Amino acid sequence: MTATKDRTLMAAGLISVYAFVIGFTDNYVRVIAEEAGLWQFHLTRSCMTAVLLGLGVAIWGFRIRPRNWRAVVARSAIHGSAMVIYFGALAFLDVALVAAGLFTAPIWVLLISRFAYGHAIGPVRVIAVALGFVGVILVLGPEALGGASMAALLPIIAGALYAMGNIATREWCGEESAQALLAGFFGALGIIGAVGMVALTLFPLEVPPGPDGFLQRGPVWASGEFYFWTFVQAAGSLIGVGFMIRAYQITDASRVSVLEYIILPASAFWTWVIWGKGLEPLAVLGMVLIVAAGTLIALRAKALEAAA
Repeated sequence: MTATKDRTLMAAGLISVYAFVIGFTDNYVRVIAEEAGLWQFHLTRSCMTAVLLGLGVAIWGFRIRPRNWRAVVARSAIHGSAMVIYFGALAFLDVALVAAGLFTAPIWVLLISRFAYGHAIGPVRVIAVALGFVGVILVLGPEALGGASMAALLPIIAGALYAMGNIATREWCGEESAQALLAGFFGALGIIGAVGMVALTLFPLEVPPGPDGFLQRGPVWASGEFYFWTFVQAAGSLIGVGFMIRAYQITDASRVSVLEYIILPASAFWTWVIWGKGLEPLAVLGMVLIVAAGTLIALRAKALEAAA
């Protein structure tokens, strides 16, 4: 593969937009979960993103046909599997524990980049990963450290798969358009959503009311509110995930994965704005550490680029 120019500072800007957008849209998943299921949500959102991408092809000439089908399909399957395990773990684990597990991804990125691809990993990035992960734990609260069990390994597995998918974005798919990777990602989630809906139609489960039944709920006749917020999710995800994909294409995955920590304070900000829920002092300290980790990576990258 042709070498890709490394642009960490631009990647930091792209990740900031991604975090701001996704932090907003993900706060409304609780509204979607009131009446519909995870599987119907994934399938509906994927259909909506397909229409939006189709408009992009017609109007702006988006290129959604992959150059390397095998690489794009493999990446999409890895990322899709990570999301299925992540949401599946929410059925029997606290949200804090699941989120803490997923955000071990930067550590996995560091290890995979070093031992699978032989990338040099300096002490600055190691320190940044450590700072960011401590920040994540502080933001999520002490409960993120409790409840250790075999089931608690699932979010860690999701974090590892998420890391593999992010590394694949640059190592396997560096020459693909962001739109092609978006189409693959949402296509995979749409297929998973369809399979889940068919399975729950043939083998229905007892469904608790409201958000508690998000995972067990099969197809339902949803209201306009579900479709409105799912469309907001579709449009926001296309913008946010598109920016995130581009960030992983233009710089080393171990750098971007640390910058991704900023999605937690961004989500906390929107939770405060939308739902009026504030943060504990320890969580504020955690956000400071998260920002410090990202700043450390960005400043180090700038120093290396200036010396080059």
